Amino acid sequence: MSETAAEREDPAREAEGRAETPGGPGDGPAAPAPLNVPRTPTGNAGVDALLERLADADHLATDGHVEVYEDVHRGLRDALTALDARPGPPAPTGHPAPTPRPATAP
Repeated sequence: MSETAAEREDPAREAEGRAETPGGPGDGPAAPAPLNVPRTPTGNAGVDALLERLADADHLATDGHVEVYEDVHRGLRDALTALDARPGPPAPTGHPAPTPRPATAP
């Protein structure tokens, strides 16, 4: 029994037959999947709410993540700015004047 070259199995041709065709299971974007990244509470209710907002991105396609990230970034930036605006002790102005020394008797 002799086989001709055409009758022998070609591994490349066999692999081609197994390759996925367009429109098959591997084509197109995958469905959104939660990342399950832990978010540790900070103790600041406003910041914690913004961190929880990040979970909204878990249910969106990738192109929807930008809106969530920008919203959270804006909120965190505002929270930091508010820390700078808090009233506190007055800032020192200039250099302190030297303390006068008592006069000594001759």
